[in-house]
Amino acid sequence: MYGELKILAGSSHPKLVEEIARHIGIAPTPIDVVHFKNDNMMVQIKDNVRGKDVFYIQTSCRPVSDNLVETLITLDALKHSSAGRITAVLPYLPYVRSDKKDQPRISIAARLMADLIETAGAHRVLTMDLHASQIQGFFRIPVDHLKAVNTLSAHYKAKDLDDWVVVASDIGEMKEVAPYANRLNLPIAVIDKRRSGNDDKSAVRSIVGEVKDKHCLLIDDEIATAGTMCNAAAFLMECGAKSVRGAATHGVLEGDALDKIAASPLKELMVTNTIPVGDKQKKLKKIKVLSVAGLFGDAIMRIHNGDSISVLFDDPKTDE
Repeated sequence: MYGELKILAGSSHPKLVEEIARHIGIAPTPIDVVHFKNDNMMVQIKDNVRGKDVFYIQTSCRPVSDNLVETLITLDALKHSSAGRITAVLPYLPYVRSDKKDQPRISIAARLMADLIETAGAHRVLTMDLHASQIQGFFRIPVDHLKAVNTLSAHYKAKDLDDWVVVASDIGEMKEVAPYANRLNLPIAVIDKRRSGNDDKSAVRSIVGEVKDKHCLLIDDEIATAGTMCNAAAFLMECGAKSVRGAATHGVLEGDALDKIAASPLKELMVTNTIPVGDKQKKLKKIKVLSVAGLFGDAIMRIHNGDSISVLFDDPKTDE
């Protein structure tokens, strides 16, 4: 067994850390992050962590590069402070979408992130809904990969789902959509979407499955510029859908995403709080945010106690 449990908060998402710490019942260990005038950074842990079981929580959001460097320096500080075990809790992994070399002369940046996190001092990683599950294999240290499917599905289980269908926003999401369909006992449809270039623009070609006179629930792992989700919603309505709702784990929502969502036929967009929700996002009534703090808190306690976390992936019974 490792020593006393310690929770440390990165600068990116203090509200999520507060929720996790409150769920666990301990106060976060204070950290000083100093930004010098030459753009260098220093991190100092303000309490003894020697031999302790430390969980450092930092998500990837703006400013991405600063948060990444802070993560690496903090992990290094913990390593050189002789922490017993260091778990990097990264709800949204940096550069998670750069998971393959699909163009000439580009970096597989997600693999680079894995190397950096391990080299900096992490003994294990706790994350949620990677863009591709095989990214776990980029790490040579244990990775616990949480899923938001139970959290997001629970929102819809109370509804009358007789004429609903779960829709994958592209063929690549089919495997991720299946757990939602299983939990909600719904059929699946998939949109044939093609992307070209690096500008996040995509074009909808066709649909496989029945959506006419159905309430459609679009599923994706993340929403960045919202082009895919909004184009898909418009296409589904053209195909005769009664209504379209969206659900995604990571609400990145950059650029003109909010304007697109406001102008789209989306009736509702459900995201989790793996990434901070800004004031502009909160004002858009279509966007609903569900907390995954309890899920992360439970996972942290199970890892600390040496218990299996597989129970957190179980499909809750709808009649219980």
